[in-house]
Amino acid sequence: MAKTAIAVIGGTGKLGSGLALRWARAGHAVLIGSRDAARAAEAAAEIGNGARGLANAEAAAAGEVVAVTVPFASQAEILTDIRGGVAGKIVVDTTVPLMPPKVARVQLPATGSAALAAQALLGEKARVVSAFHNVAAHKLSLDGPIDCDVLVFGDAPADREVAVGLAEAAGLRGVHGGPLANSAAAEALTSVLIGINKRYKANGAGVRITGIDG
Repeated sequence: MAKTAIAVIGGTGKLGSGLALRWARAGHAVLIGSRDAARAAEAAAEIGNGARGLANAEAAAAGEVVAVTVPFASQAEILTDIRGGVAGKIVVDTTVPLMPPKVARVQLPATGSAALAAQALLGEKARVVSAFHNVAAHKLSLDGPIDCDVLVFGDAPADREVAVGLAEAAGLRGVHGGPLANSAAAEALTSVLIGINKRYKANGAGVRITGIDG
C-alpha cells in the first residue's frame, strides 16, 4: 500500500507499540498517541524510524489513518477524546470486549460488538473498520512474518482493503470478513483463543483461513 501517516492511539501498549514498530519499519509515518504526550514521545524514540509521539487527540488529527489500540474499558473515553480529529478518516478499531476476570468467556457488549460501539461513538463521518483482534501482541515485537491471519470488517470494501494492506505491512495476511457487524465473530474468538492458550499452554494461538489464495 502507499506510504501513509498512521496515528496509533494507545500506541504505548503492547499491541499498539508492536503494530507501530512494524508499520514504521515498513516505511509508514507513525504517530504514537497516548494520554501522556511525554510517554508517547518515549515510546516513539524506542521505535525510531521517524516515529513521533503526541497526545491522543493531536495524533488522531495528524494521522491519515487512525488505529485505535486501547482496552475495552478505555474505549469510550478515548474515542470521545479523538472524535473531532477523525471525521472523514478510516479508523481501524482493534478493541476486544474483554471483561476481567473471566477473559476467556465471550462477553459481547449490548451494542453487539466493540466495533459497532466505536462507530456509534465516532459518528457517521468516521469510517470504522475493525481488525487485529486475534494476533498475539508479543509476536509483533519479533522479526519476520507471523503465522496468523487478520480478519478485517467494515461496511465499505475499499476501507477494508486499507486495513488489509496494513496487516500485510505488519507481516500478516489480511482477510476480508464482511460488514462491520461481523466483527462480533473475531471479538468473541479472542476469548476463545485465550482459553486455548491456557488449556494447551500455547504461545499465542492465532487463526488461519484455509482454502483461499494469498
